Amino acid sequence: MWVVYSHTGSSPNSLGAEWMNALDSRTDEELMNLCVEGSEEAFGELVKRYKPRIVSVIYRYINDPIRAQEIAQEVFVRVYVHREKYRRTARFSTWIFTIALNLTKNEIRHRVRHSRVMSLDALKEMGSSVGLFLRDRSRGPEEKVEERELQEVVGSAIAELPAKYRDAVILRDIEGLSYEEVGEILSVPGGTVRSRINRGRLILKKKLEPYVS
Repeated sequence: MWVVYSHTGSSPNSLGAEWMNALDSRTDEELMNLCVEGSEEAFGELVKRYKPRIVSVIYRYINDPIRAQEIAQEVFVRVYVHREKYRRTARFSTWIFTIALNLTKNEIRHRVRHSRVMSLDALKEMGSSVGLFLRDRSRGPEEKVEERELQEVVGSAIAELPAKYRDAVILRDIEGLSYEEVGEILSVPGGTVRSRINRGRLILKKKLEPYVS
């Protein structure tokens, strides 16, 4: 269950459409600054904007929808609890995706450690539904079945990538983050980001050639 914050501060007596529209027009960074100052409405707007993306990126790593929701909840709890640590000059998207990625990696390490299986096998299992072709193209039933099968193949191929390439490919090609954001999240320079993404794409291309030729 997602945390719902009710306003108890000193904002307008009535949170009408005008007030909520004002929040809609704010940038992520402006909303986070308001959150740091105590605005729970601003935090709620950030949850609305980022919940689907955060759940999505976690799910792509662990292939567990219920656990993905739980970890995403923890991500937002940490954002709220540690809001005063947010650097006002930093991108909010970079900050929250870093938190999500760290918690997800902790989950993967926990699963591998307790399942007593090789990490590669664990990643194959966890990543079996990850795919680059996630959008419904509104095609016929047979084509959709083929697309789902291709998604599974691509997911398995991504899971087999070395971690440094996998992280870069997922953040850039699946989540659509900029090269700069990926670099900030992974703490590597821009040139390294591009090199990892290009290398990851080449490995995937080779693995997928039998399926897409």
